Amino acid sequence: MPEDRSHLTVKDSGGVSVVEFSDRKILDELSIAELTEELGELVTKMKDVKVLLNFKNVEHLSSAALSMLITLNKQVAERKGKLKLSDISAPIYEVFKITRLNKLFSIYETARDAMDDF
Repeated sequence: MPEDRSHLTVKDSGGVSVVEFSDRKILDELSIAELTEELGELVTKMKDVKVLLNFKNVEHLSSAALSMLITLNKQVAERKGKLKLSDISAPIYEVFKITRLNKLFSIYETARDAMDDF
């Protein structure tokens, strides 16, 4: 996938891949499919899987995007890695609570809090 079409910005911070979403709205199927592919490639390439998904730019998230996150969580777990989420807005966090995904994921208020817990 060409870098200029990427939906993600990935930075290495002390062995942790800090991932920020480029899109404010993660709603349409094509974007979610591309995100799934990009995140899957990232995890596959990592030797020691430590991923922080920072949602600071995200305003809307579809249920299909939640499915993508569950798939990513499984991929990380299969590689005995760690996945953490941070900076989730209150409305999106409510969706995590309603779907009980807040129990599945390690969710932190800030990226710094998440980084401190790796």
